[in-house]
Amino acid sequence: MLGSLFSALKASELRTKLLYTLGMIFIFRLGAHIPVPGVNPDRFAELVNSGAIFGFFDVISGGALKNFSVFAMSITPYINASIIMQLLTVVIPHLERLAKEGDEGRKKITQYTRYLTVVLAFIQGLGMVIGVGRALYNPGPASYLMAAFTITAGTTFLMWTGEQITEKGIGNGISLLIFAGIVSRVPQGITRIVEYLNAGTINILSIILLVIIGGLVIAGVVWVQEGQRRIPVQYAKRVVGRRVYGGQTTHLPLRVNQAGVIPVIFASSLLMFPETLVQWFSNSAFSKFYVQWLGWGTVVHTIVYALLIIGFTYFYTAVIMNPADVAENIKKYGGFIPGLRPGRPTAEYISRVMNKITLAGAVFLAFVAILPNFVLLATKIPNIYFGGTALLIVVGVALDTMKQVESHMLMRSYQGFIK
Repeated sequence: MLGSLFSALKASELRTKLLYTLGMIFIFRLGAHIPVPGVNPDRFAELVNSGAIFGFFDVISGGALKNFSVFAMSITPYINASIIMQLLTVVIPHLERLAKEGDEGRKKITQYTRYLTVVLAFIQGLGMVIGVGRALYNPGPASYLMAAFTITAGTTFLMWTGEQITEKGIGNGISLLIFAGIVSRVPQGITRIVEYLNAGTINILSIILLVIIGGLVIAGVVWVQEGQRRIPVQYAKRVVGRRVYGGQTTHLPLRVNQAGVIPVIFASSLLMFPETLVQWFSNSAFSKFYVQWLGWGTVVHTIVYALLIIGFTYFYTAVIMNPADVAENIKKYGGFIPGLRPGRPTAEYISRVMNKITLAGAVFLAFVAILPNFVLLATKIPNIYFGGTALLIVVGVALDTMKQVESHMLMRSYQGFIK
């Protein structure tokens, strides 16, 4: 592993990409400790610690939410804006035409996504600041606006940082920022577990069980992320001039987890809204009822969370992969699936296969997302935010980044990074 890493650093272009990515991640981590002016960070940290859902988003932001830094909202508004734009692309004909125009159309959609990100960031930031107004030194309209504009600017900067990493660095920039935020919380989590062990709250068997569960989850994530159903495709021979093209057999790879971790993040963002309202009215009768019966970790909330993840997995998979378009592309290049006619029969077959394998991927995502609740019951270790969802994001991003490093090294005749 270390030898492959040294070989990667020998390639000047790849070394430049890696160092650029690490530099931008360092800037992200530096900004996570710059507090928003006018906010009492200690008082806000108490509000974050009072809700498990805030703890989850604090993990994604790498502690920036708990510190109420300029990156308090992390890249969440950009993720929501991207999801909304992808959904609107299916509904609005103009956006659908742009998506089919190639690079120029995608650039325009990206620009619209940036504008929507700023709007969503300001709305979410203003709501967050008003909701935690008691954490401000001098609550008032001026303080609210200044804090909202500050964290909106922080999110906009993170959006630009992620795009720069994707363009000039290695890996997907937005995913790497979330990855860096989660990994940065690992030392704090280990320290907390050691404190629990020294205090006698937990025993060594609980830690061993936690490590075993974590290893099994990582193995399961890798297995599902890499799992795919390969549909054979036969291409007929074509004569163009004096050359013969086609006449070969290949396959159409359909991934089990086509949607990635997006459904989990989307479902978490949706369920965060009522949790936030409850935190604002913590002394009301409805708030007490919600926390007891519908709050984070309850049976009802866990079931709704799992169902939302399954539903969003199907929906997002249908958005990013249209069986009719895939069948049309196969037909356009003279291909066909053995035993099926090109066109509609092929699209219906691909759709049936996608529905079956997507169910397996959706159930797996839901299981991994609600896993921390069962881990808490099994290990008795409280406040495990580095749970199933975090592991899913970390492993998925690590696999994707390693594959990109692998492709760069193979192009330059170096030994592969993944063996």
